[in-house]
Amino acid sequence: MDTVSTTVLVTLVAFLAAFVRSAVGFGAALIAMPLLALILGMQTATPLVAFDASTIALFVLLGAWRRVDVGAAWRLVLSTIVGIPFGLLLLSSAPEELIRALLGVVLVGFGLYNLIAPNLPRLGSERWACLFGLVAGILGGAYNTNGPPVVIYAALRQWPPERFRATLQGYFLPAGLTIVVSHGLAGLWTARVVRLYLFALPAIALAVLLGGLVNKRVSGTQFNRLVYGCLVVMGVMMFL
Repeated sequence: MDTVSTTVLVTLVAFLAAFVRSAVGFGAALIAMPLLALILGMQTATPLVAFDASTIALFVLLGAWRRVDVGAAWRLVLSTIVGIPFGLLLLSSAPEELIRALLGVVLVGFGLYNLIAPNLPRLGSERWACLFGLVAGILGGAYNTNGPPVVIYAALRQWPPERFRATLQGYFLPAGLTIVVSHGLAGLWTARVVRLYLFALPAIALAVLLGGLVNKRVSGTQFNRLVYGCLVVMGVMMFL
């Protein structure tokens, strides 16, 4: 595949991932990582997805930072940091395939249950964020899957679409920047990664704008069904 074709495909994938992340609040890596790994290989796809994900979170927060539930966001971030060392211990003692399969079952079950009979209790206290953030840190430290527990927490809080979207970015941005820096220290910031990122940047900005318009137009009920449907897809992807 020539350079121009590769750049166009990477830009289209970045646009799609950014649109979904902006509209729903999560899912960018779920879309971008497998597709870009096929196109570019893991060594280039991994840092590129980290760059894209952090940029999406930053762009969303620039226009929606007032809607962030700050109390929940900082609790999620700090408890995730606490959980990461435990995740590293889990990495050496539990098989990845088993943990991912169990997490997939939880996501599919949670999503399907809420699509069929949406009557789970609402988490009214921000203190629950510490528990879900801790689990996110453990899973993130072990298998780079910190997103699902945070998304489930946000769904149980039953925030309106704009707060759901903004608060998740308030969590994902510091987490994502930490990953970006670690990639840089590991020498993964190659000229090719930077070039592809810069080419995709305008498409990411446009996708965030369009996704934000969709987020504002959907009702709370429609948004919840969309979130639960995405969780089912995410759970299935855990098996694949």
